[in-house]
Amino acid sequence: MRPVLTGLLGGSFNPAHGGHRRISLFAREALALDEVWWLVSPGNVLKPAAGMAPLDARFASARKAARGAPIRVTAVETNLGTRYTIDTLRKLKRRYPKRRFIWLMGTDNLAQFHRWRGWRKIAREMPIAVVARPGYDASALASPAMAWLRRWRRQHSQNFTGANWSAPALVILRFDPDARSATALRAADPEWHCRAPILHQRDMLTHRPITTSAGMGPR
Repeated sequence: MRPVLTGLLGGSFNPAHGGHRRISLFAREALALDEVWWLVSPGNVLKPAAGMAPLDARFASARKAARGAPIRVTAVETNLGTRYTIDTLRKLKRRYPKRRFIWLMGTDNLAQFHRWRGWRKIAREMPIAVVARPGYDASALASPAMAWLRRWRRQHSQNFTGANWSAPALVILRFDPDARSATALRAADPEWHCRAPILHQRDMLTHRPITTSAGMGPR
């Protein structure tokens, strides 16, 4: 039986927006994924706590942005008790052995991937697909992480489906860039989270209630 191909897109989603949805659906089609999971982090140790909306508000924005799409929104890291991405990915693989995971990220994250704890171990855990983002291509391609990952880079034409490649494996997906960003949305509406519909939310993966968490999440 073919494993369920699942893309993992982690982030603060502060707030989530149509750009997240667009790159997720593009990656799903390009990589023949069955679905994409958005891992809404309790926080991010590489980002300042100031300006970080509560988890329940960010989760609500992600649910709204993913509505009607094959995207599952989850704050599973609060359930797993993990602080760093490498620990999250290892636990997800153990918990869901019938799934084949592919880590999705933008070129903005590739540019500073070398700052993540155990980033080489992340690359050895599962294939990585990088989606181009405006303004970050040059720094991403010149980054220390790309210098190390380059030897495992595959072309999209090489049938990168995630089902038949072992990690490490890297593919860079290029499409019409989406300039939308959470930073710009926060600047235009700093109080967006005050209007988020946060009551009676349940995690789309664990089905547990979503509550605000003060902890800082992975990278």
